[in-house]
Amino acid sequence: MAATKDEFFNPIKLSARDKAAATDHTARSIISAEATQREKKTEKLRQLRLEREAAEPAPAPAPAPARAKGRKAPADH
Repeated sequence: MAATKDEFFNPIKLSARDKAAATDHTARSIISAEATQREKKTEKLRQLRLEREAAEPAPAPAPAPARAKGRKAPADH
């Protein structure tokens, strides 16, 4: 079985509008698929973060820093 150019090349020439529509459709489907993957990944990471935070004990509040009782006079140079 010999390969002919008709098997590899489309003998019908597409119009510019048809090419643009096909490109637009393909680009939109790729963008949609990437957005779906990104949303799934974000949800998975959010769930893992919430599980990790639930497993860890709440951190104790840090004690307030001690304040100086009086101000010192500025040193003269």
